[in-house]
Amino acid sequence: MERGVSPNTLASYRRDLARYARYLADSGIVDPSDVTEAVVAGFLASLREGRPAVGDIPAVTPLAASSAARTLVAVRGFHRFLALEGTTRDDPAAAVAPPRPPSRLPKALSVADVERLLEAAVGDTPVALRDRALLEVLYGTGARISEAVGLDVDDVETETGVVRLFGKGGKERLVPVGSYAAAALTAYVVRGRPALSGKGRGTPAVFLSSRGRRLSRQSAWAVIQACAERAHLTGHVSPHTLRHSFATHLLEGGADVRVVQELLGHASVTTTQIYTMVTVQQLREVYAQSHPRAR
Repeated sequence: MERGVSPNTLASYRRDLARYARYLADSGIVDPSDVTEAVVAGFLASLREGRPAVGDIPAVTPLAASSAARTLVAVRGFHRFLALEGTTRDDPAAAVAPPRPPSRLPKALSVADVERLLEAAVGDTPVALRDRALLEVLYGTGARISEAVGLDVDDVETETGVVRLFGKGGKERLVPVGSYAAAALTAYVVRGRPALSGKGRGTPAVFLSSRGRRLSRQSAWAVIQACAERAHLTGHVSPHTLRHSFATHLLEGGADVRVVQELLGHASVTTTQIYTMVTVQQLREVYAQSHPRAR
């Protein structure tokens, strides 16, 4: 409640702390005051190493560095809370550093592939109109999938070309929506949404399921997968792929990284700067064409 994190984040932290509680129990530790820095470090090591099956105890799959780091965030928050509340005198997890995930470039689609994906969502049925509007909004605004399915009718202002998105921690931001996305949204809201809404009990959600309820993240994911298959796109295509493509194409078009940061809703520009690595090929091309000693 204090941090305003999403239900999905809370569920992840709950699983992480349950795993930590099992580790402490297996180590014979029942009092939080008995936890030392070495115990927390040992727990982190166990996450990375996993555990083979022993008797009736199932094997534990090793976690990737990113997943182990998230788990450690939950553990550090737990011990920091105990120290602040005076339950323990010290914070044994404060000095335990999370593993550093390897730098991975976001996978972005080419402009041509994005157009193929969008064109795969065709038709004049309510569901087809919804699917096209959903894809256009994801690519046209760079919204997270949770932000897109969380849109309410009052959050969309197609006349002014703006949508209101609510990101992590409930942070609100206004994002311009281009003419293609605005046209797809208008077509869906006017001709498609009323038919879907009539099958439910009434909801302010923009994107509705075939039963008239707010479209779930899983259903939205399935929409993208189906369109990717129809477009014959190879490789993994997810909602985040469209978000990556949005950011990459903006930067390749000359947008300032600070503007892209604002549009994506990143708290730190450091998070956004990873997209500048994606455009290195464009930098090489400009260099090859412009520098007298490049050839």
